[in-house]
Amino acid sequence: MSRPPLPPFTRETAAQKVRMAEDAWNSRDPQRISLAYTEDSSWRNRSEFIQGRDAIVAFLARKWQTERDYRLIKDLWAFDGNRIAVRFQYEWHDDAGRWFRSYGNEQWEFDEAGLMRRREASINDVAITEAERRFHWAAPGPRPADVPGLGPEPR
Repeated sequence: MSRPPLPPFTRETAAQKVRMAEDAWNSRDPQRISLAYTEDSSWRNRSEFIQGRDAIVAFLARKWQTERDYRLIKDLWAFDGNRIAVRFQYEWHDDAGRWFRSYGNEQWEFDEAGLMRRREASINDVAITEAERRFHWAAPGPRPADVPGLGPEPR
């Protein structure tokens, strides 16, 4: 199975890969998302280590049981050869209705078929009020074209 765009990445193809990942994660469909990874893909997500597609599906299903109304924006940070670095933010609320914005960075490594074989994610959560939310589109689903990416961080 091949998952274009394929490495080595250009700025354009790396940005395309990032947007495809963003759209997939915003679907909140663990099975769909898992198909972008190698069968034996290795993840570090915060302090959790995950190995293989079945574990990815289980992890994502568990994630979205607690992270309700999840909306994500990813932004290309850097790329080289078969690697891409991403920064991201996502918003969600818990069962009690408390809202959070999660900030993070990911490092991705792809095989020659364009499947991700390694993902390392560092993530921090910040409590926000519902009025502080930035991401407002129908979810699950991709970020609409008229909703901007992250852009520069506020100073």
